[in-house]
Amino acid sequence: MQNKKVAILQSNYIPWKGYFDIIDSVDEFIFYDEMQYTKNDWRNRNKIKTQTGLQWITIPCATKGLISNSQRICDTKITDKRWTKKHCNTIKNVYAKAPYFKENKGWLEDIYKSLENEDYLCKVNYKFIYEICDYLGIKTKLSFSQDYGLIEGKTERLVDLVKKAGGTEYLSGPAAKDYIDEAHFKDAGIKLTWMDYSKYKEYPQLYPPFEHGVTILDLIFNTGKDAIKYIRDKYE
Repeated sequence: MQNKKVAILQSNYIPWKGYFDIIDSVDEFIFYDEMQYTKNDWRNRNKIKTQTGLQWITIPCATKGLISNSQRICDTKITDKRWTKKHCNTIKNVYAKAPYFKENKGWLEDIYKSLENEDYLCKVNYKFIYEICDYLGIKTKLSFSQDYGLIEGKTERLVDLVKKAGGTEYLSGPAAKDYIDEAHFKDAGIKLTWMDYSKYKEYPQLYPPFEHGVTILDLIFNTGKDAIKYIRDKYE
């Protein structure tokens, strides 16, 4: 049987390089947006590096009137359509002096323009992740938990998704160690491996000190097409 590695994660807004490292490390990446939406999290915001320090850029989303916090990521709606112009202008102002910003400015503007009338947060996240994977040359299959259907149980549904995708190995982010029951993977004959984010090399970055935990756009605007090397060559 051929080995197939699968990862399953909620969509994030223009995520950091580690998110794309996971995508690049597997054969199929499943967006897990049937999960509960969490406020003040990575789903609708991320950090950029500015001259005065780190700054959050946040997509305004509706969270009121929810029953028992049951709002799913895939159902979360954007409340103010002006966010696209605001975020685009902020990023352009902050990264204007980055060495590869000028050649990517049009690409960035096109993405934001295409999202001006988008109602759903998850669609925004998908768009950025698809476009950035294409820019980086990441060819991993991207799919959705909705394509497969979910069963009950935190770990059980992950195992079930991997099996439905034909996976033999599951790659998880380290934070999931708090709730994953490894025995379920073992019983299903699925290898469980953990992502290691500790080996990334620093790259030329504006406004020291260096910070790893910012949006992938920071890496792209500072290194251009070499960005993928800083994701893949972490052990060299």
